[in-house]
Amino acid sequence: MNNVNLHDKENSPASAGQQLVADINVVLSDVDALIRATANQRGAEIAKVRTKASDTVDTLKARMAEAEAVFFNKGRQVSRMADDYVRESPWRNMGIVAGVGLLIGLLIGRR
Repeated sequence: MNNVNLHDKENSPASAGQQLVADINVVLSDVDALIRATANQRGAEIAKVRTKASDTVDTLKARMAEAEAVFFNKGRQVSRMADDYVRESPWRNMGIVAGVGLLIGLLIGRR
């Protein structure tokens, strides 16, 4: 069985999002390098494909920057909301957790 530490920053959703952004940036860099490498190639068709690829890369870079900002802002917002909720009523939350623990204990004990 795979043991996953939820407090491990490498396994967090934010880390997964950062890794996705990094991977997409690598792909964009590779496409950018390919466009530059074919700059000396002549022909109307290759020029058209190069222009289209370049436009697509520029558009994707802009969208990725926007998505990254939205993703991390939403993550921070959710984190703050959860923190505020727990800080507002810690005893109620502890009671809920204790009740759930008791129910799970009773269910496991019946087996």
